[in-house]
Amino acid sequence: MKTLVRRNLRHKTIRLIATAMLSLVSVCVASAQELEYNMELGGMVGGNFYMGDANNTSLFGSGSLAGGVLARYNINPRMAVKGNLAVGRLQGTTVGQANKFPGGEHSAFSRTIYELGAQYECHFFAYGTGQGYKDSRRIAPYMLGGVGITYAPKPANHVFALSIPVGFGVKYKFAERINMGAEWTMRFTTADRLDVTNTSGLALDDPYGIHSKGMKNKDCYSWLMLYVSYDMFPKYRKCNN
Repeated sequence: MKTLVRRNLRHKTIRLIATAMLSLVSVCVASAQELEYNMELGGMVGGNFYMGDANNTSLFGSGSLAGGVLARYNINPRMAVKGNLAVGRLQGTTVGQANKFPGGEHSAFSRTIYELGAQYECHFFAYGTGQGYKDSRRIAPYMLGGVGITYAPKPANHVFALSIPVGFGVKYKFAERINMGAEWTMRFTTADRLDVTNTSGLALDDPYGIHSKGMKNKDCYSWLMLYVSYDMFPKYRKCNN
């Protein structure tokens, strides 16, 4: 009788240990699937489009190639702060424009610009792998706004300007630690000499001789970018019972 009791007790103990181990494995697997990361590092490439006195009607006119690197800090699944260092080329011409300039003159320009900026992103949905209690989704559209510094070296004059990016994008969780996205932004600047590269002839910073104040009649440009980023630095996960 005692032998039978010991055997039943041993079987119950083994089942209890096995159940506990399976539960622990399930929790670990779930935690691994729901792991969040503090940072993203990646690269971006796309088109750079100028708007100013040499192009004031076509949103995607006078396009050229642009690219750069980005770093994103994920505040939570719905908010993030992104920094970028990028380079592009602005170009344009007054030939073929509907506007008529004094003396019937024309001007064209092409120059490289560099931008260092930061933007705040607000997601429409919680962004993540789609696992767990937060009801996150692998795809999330977002809006962004921020501030940056645009630098354009010679020809003509060096130009430093404050830039204000405003736009929207969409990101997709391609894999557990790989993100892909597309983003369009308009960069409003405080400069009116980004399209001035000649020391003589028609000057596009003030072609009509009418001075303006503030942000009125300033140069701007837009970016249409594709990017890929990699998640880094896992967040500490608290137990949610």
